[in-house]
This record gives sequence, C-alpha cells and structure tokens, in this order.
Amino acid sequence: MADPIHQFQIVNLFPVAKVGETQIMFTNSAAFMVAAVTVISIFLIAGAASRSLVPGRLQSMAELSYEFVANAIRSTAGSDGMRFFPFVFSLFMFILTVNLIGLIPYTFTVTSHIIVTVTLAMSVFLTVLIYGFYKNGLHFFNLFVPKGIPIYILPLIVVIEVISFLSRPISHSVRLFANMLAGHITLKVFAGFVTLLGSAGIVGIAGAVLPLGLVIALTALELLVAFLQAYVFAILTCIYLNDAIHPGH
Repeated sequence: MADPIHQFQIVNLFPVAKVGETQIMFTNSAAFMVAAVTVISIFLIAGAASRSLVPGRLQSMAELSYEFVANAIRSTAGSDGMRFFPFVFSLFMFILTVNLIGLIPYTFTVTSHIIVTVTLAMSVFLTVLIYGFYKNGLHFFNLFVPKGIPIYILPLIVVIEVISFLSRPISHSVRLFANMLAGHITLKVFAGFVTLLGSAGIVGIAGAVLPLGLVIALTALELLVAFLQAYVFAILTCIYLNDAIHPGH
C-alpha cells in the first residue's frame, strides 16, 4: 500500500452475470456504492421514524439535510425547481457519503474514478436537456441567445454558449474527480513519509512529526473538501436545472 495510486485500484469481488463473452463483475467500487446507499437509507429512515415535535439529534440532522438542499434549490431555480428535489437531494447525499467513506483508512473513494463522476454529470446533463425541450419546446434554444446582444456579434456568442453548454458534463465531472483524486494522493504521500521516517530510529521519529502534523491538517481539509465538492456538484446541478426551467432568463 506504499504506492499512492494503489488505493484507487478496482478489484473484482465476484461475477454477477455474463453477456456473450463479457463477464460482468461486482467490484469494490460497486460494494462501496451499495454501502453508501445503505448508510443514507438507514440515516433517513431512522431520522424520520420518530417525527417528534421536538426532534432528537438524528431527526435534526435529517431535517437539516433536507432544508439545506431545499434552500439551495429555491435560491437558484426558484420554487419550480422543487420538483427536482429528490434528484438533487439524492446526488448531494450520495456524493457526500461516498466522499466521507473514502476518508476512512483502507476504504475506497468512489468519486476518485472519472467514470463515476461522468455518469453523475451526464445524468444531470440529460435531465436538463430532456426536461428543457419537454417544458419549453424549441424555446429552449433561447438559452443560447442572450438578450441584448448586438446582432453583429450574436453568431459568435451563440457558438460560445453552445460550446459552454456542451462542456458542462466535462467540467462538472472533472472538478469532483480531480479534487478527490489529488487530495487522497497527497494524504497517502505524507502518510508514507510518516511511516518511512518512523522506521529510521529516534532521529526519523523526530523528523516524522512534521509530516504527521500535515497529515492531520490535510485530513481536516479533506473533510471540508468532501462536503464542499458535494455542495458544489449539487448547486451547479440546481443552476443547470434553472436553465431548463427558465431558458429565457
């Protein structure tokens, strides 16, 4: 485990099905995604079980999670955006949970793989596209024609807007993937310094104090990043959904 990249390795656990010559395997990544969904389900079911007028800690946390996402949607997409609350809430809770699980030693960080973040980003992109045309028809193209633009630069602006729209899944997915990948590699490298120096005797142990302090500080920073990346992904989703709801704005 000295290799900082080893923590991102996909491991096949057992076969699930076989399609032609292709063997479909249940991997460690799938296992941690199932674990995250299980944790979220238990948390929300337990939090909503009592429904007390004076909420306990678990109910308060569940209600806080609900209000946090609901306020984010209302502030960016308006009250009409609340129809997408289950979708945005699921994305936020899933990303936050897998990010936090990935900080536990010897676990797996699902969002450190670009295929996972691209899948999440494409689900947002296709939702915006399909709902945008469903609700607005051809008026959805108003999204690419900002109001008040002089006619002589309008074609250039339209091209820029189209490229910007099509690049959304790339930026949406790479931001989450790159932050989680870089943070975990950095943590692993400094943790490796601690082990290496600690095995070099008294002088090495003294020298390991600094990288150990950095590991602790980076772990705290990664906790913050785990939440921020889930929030950024959710808030960008709300902004993109607002374009589908109000393409002329």
